[in-house]
Amino acid sequence: AVVSTQSTGASLMTGRYPIRTGFWKGNLNPLEEFGLGLDETLLPEMLKRNGYVTHGVGKWHCGSYTWAHTPAKRGFDTFFGLYLGGQSYFTHRDEGNGWLDFREDYHDANGNFVDDIRDDLDGYYNTKLFTSKSRELIKNHDKIRPMFLYLSYTAPHIPLEVPMEDVDKYTTDSIPDNRKVYATIISIMDDGIGKVVDALKERGMMDNTILVFTSDNGARYTSLGSNFPLRGGKGTFLEGGVRGVAFVNSPLLQKTGYTNTYLHHVTDWYATFQRLAGDNPGKHSKIQLPIDGVDIWKSINDDKPCRKEVLLNLRDSSKYLDSPDPLYDNVKTEVCEECFDLTGYKLREGTPPEAQDFFALRWKNWKLLAGSKFQLQGWSSYNTQYGFLNFPGDRGMTLPISLASGTLLFDLSTDEREEVNLADQYPDVVRKLLDKRQGYLDKMLSIERRKLADIFMKNDVFKPWVQN
Repeated sequence: AVVSTQSTGASLMTGRYPIRTGFWKGNLNPLEEFGLGLDETLLPEMLKRNGYVTHGVGKWHCGSYTWAHTPAKRGFDTFFGLYLGGQSYFTHRDEGNGWLDFREDYHDANGNFVDDIRDDLDGYYNTKLFTSKSRELIKNHDKIRPMFLYLSYTAPHIPLEVPMEDVDKYTTDSIPDNRKVYATIISIMDDGIGKVVDALKERGMMDNTILVFTSDNGARYTSLGSNFPLRGGKGTFLEGGVRGVAFVNSPLLQKTGYTNTYLHHVTDWYATFQRLAGDNPGKHSKIQLPIDGVDIWKSINDDKPCRKEVLLNLRDSSKYLDSPDPLYDNVKTEVCEECFDLTGYKLREGTPPEAQDFFALRWKNWKLLAGSKFQLQGWSSYNTQYGFLNFPGDRGMTLPISLASGTLLFDLSTDEREEVNLADQYPDVVRKLLDKRQGYLDKMLSIERRKLADIFMKNDVFKPWVQN
């Protein structure tokens, strides 16, 4: 996975690392004039040109400041859900600004684009709506053509909301009160996936279906989720943040009922689906940009290794095109070759994440975190009702979350909890991995600093505001 939802989604849609798409800069603001480049060939677009009917259900969060960036203009025949990254599960409004962001997009019989704002669904729980829409699409599908269904639930994203009548249905008194809502959110999603599978079976479609379930990042550290026994969570490059849980179910698999622990990346699904769909990118008028994913079908089909290296992320302030704003921290810290004590350096109040410069790489069993102001976190306990295990700071206190600078090297084959920094013991490994940085930097897309719109949303409905 990648460290956050929209970065993972962008990499899934393109088969490309965030450094290539510009999503290396971090979370996408609702009013940010940025999104996946229109020169990108997105996953639904690639499948559609190979005869697939394509449907998007749930969260988009890959940019929507122009209509051309919205999902039904990027290869999806239909889209049902939200453009932004989160919302109230019941009102379907953006929590920060209060905009309604729940729509059904499609093209009518004359080919005209329709953006139908579904304000009639106010009060209905969105996880259940996404499940019902997916079942409807499967039920009405013409099986003469193959189908790609992208179901992206918002669950268990904040705000933590559930129908209260479901809490008793999915939880027991043995579950702590602060976990009951979270557990119910997950259970409703799990129940929904089961109903989607039932719909596929009812239509006789499971015999030729590949079902992929994958998370976008680890649970948020100090939230109600747990990444035990791993360290850290969402927003970090520690294993608790980037080691996602996934499963694949298909009668097309030769080997089933086992756990595959080889190295894979979310970009690999693009390459895998492209090969399975029989796509030849060289035969199409639109040039496909280079992808970073590899075909992992043989790996999951027969429990074989397929790659030995994954770029977790690279951030370099020299890749911002415009001059720095006075609010930004302009002191550039080069990626460190030597290891030194982590002193929990913190960004000054109000300093945005663009001040960070770091390099995070996985190579075989090694993981390198190096640079300035990358996030460190502690460990999830076995049961989060008992709290979290923090790491020692430079003054004897514990630091649950801290921004630090330095060089960290972990051997994940013997230390999956990332407790022992081996950078000073294996300088040759540090140097080998740091030498790979320039190659990735050469592929990195230069982007402008965040440009946020100051606009009024008519009728409090979120819509694109920039002309194509």
